[in-house]
Amino acid sequence: MTWLSFSIVIALIGALAYTWREWGAPWREIEEIVAKICRRERPATFLIGGGPRPRAVARALEDLFRLQSQLNEQLAERSSGADTIFAALQDGLLVVNSRRRLMLVNPAFHTLVGSNEDFVGRPLLDVIRDPVIDRLIGDTLSTGEPQSVELTITDLAHSSARRMQLNAVAIKNEANKTTGAVVLFHDITQLRKADDIRRDFVANVSHELRTPLSILRGYIETLLEDPDTGPEELARILQVMNRHSRRLEVLVEDLLTLAQLESSNPNIQVGDVRITEVFAAIVTDWAKKFAEKKLSVEVAAPSDLPLIRADETRLQEILYNLLDNAVKYSNSGGKIRLRAQRRNGEVAISVSDTGVGIPESDLPRVFERFYRADPSRAVVTTRRRRDG
Repeated sequence: MTWLSFSIVIALIGALAYTWREWGAPWREIEEIVAKICRRERPATFLIGGGPRPRAVARALEDLFRLQSQLNEQLAERSSGADTIFAALQDGLLVVNSRRRLMLVNPAFHTLVGSNEDFVGRPLLDVIRDPVIDRLIGDTLSTGEPQSVELTITDLAHSSARRMQLNAVAIKNEANKTTGAVVLFHDITQLRKADDIRRDFVANVSHELRTPLSILRGYIETLLEDPDTGPEELARILQVMNRHSRRLEVLVEDLLTLAQLESSNPNIQVGDVRITEVFAAIVTDWAKKFAEKKLSVEVAAPSDLPLIRADETRLQEILYNLLDNAVKYSNSGGKIRLRAQRRNGEVAISVSDTGVGIPESDLPRVFERFYRADPSRAVVTTRRRRDG
């Protein structure tokens, strides 16, 4: 009995030793491997002692670590790509969750609000206190439908008002439940300015066309009602009609020129142009008109001016238009000056005169199409000048 008990004790000790060797000792190594994987560190080795089962667990952990590393690389690539896209996006972008807390914003949004703070996790109203935007996002979250609105936002970075179009789209999960919203801030300031310019253009050109057309129609009706008009009166009427028909022709040519310049194929012929030669040709072409109004002409252009790259025909048209205004609004005996000079590595060309000038209040609009200042408001002390 004693020997039997002793044998059993020896067997138990051997079994415990075997179990410890197969499972106990390797388990510490497995714990160390798992701990390093949790810290995103690569274990020195996945080879451990012990029986086949612990070694199988170690191999499984190695496969798991490899898979985790691949997933981390893919996530990093996707995150980097998304960050690049968001950074390149010119429109402001923000993403909010269903509780209206910010989950994501891009650099353009930071520029719009004039702050580089970390907005992630903050309530929307802490960042943007605008009831229109809050209502837009609220409607998107409650209905799950896209929403859009147009409003003016003060750009804190540039201290200017910008017209923005906001588009909000709901974020939905697999159960089609709204979990958040994406809002895009699209700047349409220039588009609205273009619309305003277009409306002013239509109004101005309509006004310009109405005057000569009304005069022509009036004289035509006069001739129809009184076909026996005397030769002197008839000659006077025809001269007036001829003058206003030429005005209509000029307006139509201006419209065609503008349409061509704004088309996708404006047919600009760019080449080397010597300004001094252009000035000399212009003075020769306009000598008769200058003489008729007894206007003196001063040309100020250094002979060493460099050649410029331009369409010479278009450049002459611009100068002709400026000279036409200068002659028209100058008093007899006045002076017109053509000037070209170097300025910050460029050549600046100007036409100035001693005429009635343009009121200061009208100066911001002088480059609008067909805009004319009110002659009754002209100020003699204001010098007409155009720089090109």
